[in-house]
Amino acid sequence: MPVVRNLGRAASQLLQSSGCGCGIPIVPVRCIGVSPRQVASDASFHSVTFSESDHPRVLITGGLGQLGVGLAKLLRKRFGKNNVILSDIRKPADNVFYSGPFIFADILDYKNLREIVVNNRITWLFHYSALLSAVGEANVPLARAVNITGLHNVLDIAAEHNLRLFVPSTIGAFGPTSPRDPTPDLCIQRPRTIYGVSKVHAELMGEYYHYRYGLDFRCLRYPGIISADSQPGGGTTDYAVQIFHDAIKTGKFKCNLKPDTRLPMMYIDDCLKATLEVMEAPAESLTMRTYNISAMSFTPEELAQEVQKYVPELQVTYNVDQVRQAIADSWPMNFDDSNARRDWGWKHDYDLPELVTTMFSYLGSDSRIAQAN
Repeated sequence: MPVVRNLGRAASQLLQSSGCGCGIPIVPVRCIGVSPRQVASDASFHSVTFSESDHPRVLITGGLGQLGVGLAKLLRKRFGKNNVILSDIRKPADNVFYSGPFIFADILDYKNLREIVVNNRITWLFHYSALLSAVGEANVPLARAVNITGLHNVLDIAAEHNLRLFVPSTIGAFGPTSPRDPTPDLCIQRPRTIYGVSKVHAELMGEYYHYRYGLDFRCLRYPGIISADSQPGGGTTDYAVQIFHDAIKTGKFKCNLKPDTRLPMMYIDDCLKATLEVMEAPAESLTMRTYNISAMSFTPEELAQEVQKYVPELQVTYNVDQVRQAIADSWPMNFDDSNARRDWGWKHDYDLPELVTTMFSYLGSDSRIAQAN
């Protein structure tokens, strides 16, 4: 099994390096191959429904990333601490470990993942395990294994055990030939990264399993997500987090995108709220399986102007990274999320001014921001 050994060695090297810094964990390969379970051609699966007094039993894969930890906190508050299980292949921090149930789970280990679902009576599954753009481009075979083979395992297990399945997608699922302003739910999708290709694959496979087998598959295309409690990891939209840290620490910020590069963005609280809302939406209200969601859209220049209301002395320069700029130029400038707003009542809470106020409230209480105020 030389391919498996090589992928395993590559995964170990990536885990030991700084990697993409994307906040979503890298899953090492233990076995690669076709799922041992094949869905029967005449199979018929239906989603589990819940009464008001009966809470879902939730499993989150890739749960130690930025979104997984936040989602677990939100779901535990709503459904109860013991009804939400975080899983990952990494060791959790103490505060995460003691905040609620945690279990080791490798999405490429089909048998183990199936046992977790059965033994814990899982009814909802949030599948966050994935390699993002930078790491994926550096190791395409590993990204293909994690993002595609792992997805197939999750789809088969969700179908077999009647789970309600959520898989996130991204603005990276679009490409340079997609309409950019605005980008509708249904349009040409020709991404140019293995991450984007794997997300389009996930969208289409989930829709296929829904119509072929009745799987209750739900998916949201996330814009750039901004959070105060995580460090920027060098991604294309991470400038929108870095500017706050630099404003507080040095009062100087070098942006790696052009000042007029417009991208859709969202504060993490809105992202998590939308994820829960679409999962709780009545099945009959959903007219599609994958929705765009949006909150705001801004350029680096517009963000800098808003930040300078808090730090007037902030100096902003532009040192354009051509790789990131090319990626940003192929992504949507604005998301059309009218279907989500119509079908299940999506409504965001954070616009640009609220975002900046919240970020400084979280990051700058004992800093130069407090002095400026």
